[in-house]
Amino acid sequence: METARSGRFFIYPVMIELIRHGDIHEIRLARAPVNALNFDLLDALVGAVESAAAEGAAGILLSGGSKVFSGGLDVPYLLGCSPAELKACWSRFFDAARALAKSPVPVAAAIGGHNPAGGCVLALCCDYRVMAEGPFRIGLNETQVGLAVPDAIQYLMRRIVGAHRAERLVVAGAMIESAQAHAVGLVDALAPQEQVRETALAWLQATAALPQGPLRVTRGIARADIIQALDAFGPADLETFVQGWYSEETQRVLHGLFARK
Repeated sequence: METARSGRFFIYPVMIELIRHGDIHEIRLARAPVNALNFDLLDALVGAVESAAAEGAAGILLSGGSKVFSGGLDVPYLLGCSPAELKACWSRFFDAARALAKSPVPVAAAIGGHNPAGGCVLALCCDYRVMAEGPFRIGLNETQVGLAVPDAIQYLMRRIVGAHRAERLVVAGAMIESAQAHAVGLVDALAPQEQVRETALAWLQATAALPQGPLRVTRGIARADIIQALDAFGPADLETFVQGWYSEETQRVLHGLFARK
């Protein structure tokens, strides 16, 4: 069910907030406190991205929290899942990544704070990334918490920062501050935290002013490799991930990490 409040639309249970800026549709992750990605949030995100394009949006602005864009996949939630539920959530995560990558209109990520792991993956699937200036960190930190990074996700990082630098970052599970992320091209622009959304919105509006037919054809050609990489993640890769998740080493690291919190 959805309803309107002051020109905004909310999808219940409240996971996504939808805001219209003319023909630019903002999708704001709204699962407190840190937009940790569970099945329901991912499902809502897929629906919102697909609906925006179907409703004639000229661009999509993906935003998150003011201090944390997204905390990544909700590991405590996943630790309580059955193997079937774990597979369903991980599959829906890839559905969300594909929805962003396959969007027929440009998508800009407004990253107002930290953005680890799964949140970083979602941003990598967008056309343009604006991040808040300051001591905010972004990266694929999966190895730090005992998880392997699938090739499809590593490809997203390689495409943006180059193969050698991607290897260094992903193998180490590095979380780098916004200034370094901008220097290596992981994010396209920096802005004061209170201006991140406006900066990303301005890029989308400028893109929407271009001739749309040629833009969309050219963009489709340019982004075909992202779609191919994500589509290559299949049942065998999912099974490999699940087996790794339940390995003794990974379970020890994950349970130890969250026992300390």
